[in-house]
Amino acid sequence: MTIRNFMKFALWGILLGGSITSIASVFIRYDVYAPFIQAGEYGEVVATFVWMFMLGVTMAVIAQAGYFAYLTIHQIGVGVFKSLTLWNWVQMLLIVIVLVDLVAFRFMPNATVWQQHAFYIVLLIILISCAIVAASQKVRMTAKPHVFIPSLFFMIVVTSLEWIIALMGRSTASDSYVALLLFPLIAVNAYQLLVLPKYNALSERDRQRLAERKQLRQQQKVEA
Repeated sequence: MTIRNFMKFALWGILLGGSITSIASVFIRYDVYAPFIQAGEYGEVVATFVWMFMLGVTMAVIAQAGYFAYLTIHQIGVGVFKSLTLWNWVQMLLIVIVLVDLVAFRFMPNATVWQQHAFYIVLLIILISCAIVAASQKVRMTAKPHVFIPSLFFMIVVTSLEWIIALMGRSTASDSYVALLLFPLIAVNAYQLLVLPKYNALSERDRQRLAERKQLRQQQKVEA
């Protein structure tokens, strides 16, 4: 990917993460905005909105680092197992392990009432559903059925690992932040999964145009 297209790719991901978080915070963390709205302190409302945007930017950067780390891990996995099919089975096993870990060691131990159990089950359903939708769309875009499992692995396992930052050391008071931070991770990871091929194609086109211009200049020098 060319530097220009990489910058566009990264910038749109950052803006997406920030926008999703700040907008979702109005609904999920309205309790943060409410005192300022009631007091008529609209400058504080704007400042809180901007802070939420920056929080989303931070999560977007984490998601971007996670994506490029996964691309490296995927290539290593294919090389180690010498078979894309075998590597896909390994990824399926890891998906199951991560989901069990989320439920057994991240969600349930600190859920003391049924509302909390329901809360985390809903978040898990959202994660899995969005992962399936993104992976299915990836298959439709590429017409390659074998990319479904790697895409599902990325959307579930990598997103969950990034989400651990919010899950670690949480308390009941931070449950809403756990929910809030899931949305930018899902959005940015889905964006990266689905849009990266577009920027790779644009980069290839730019390189071809650059090569054509270079060849044209050389011809002009010869003719001169």
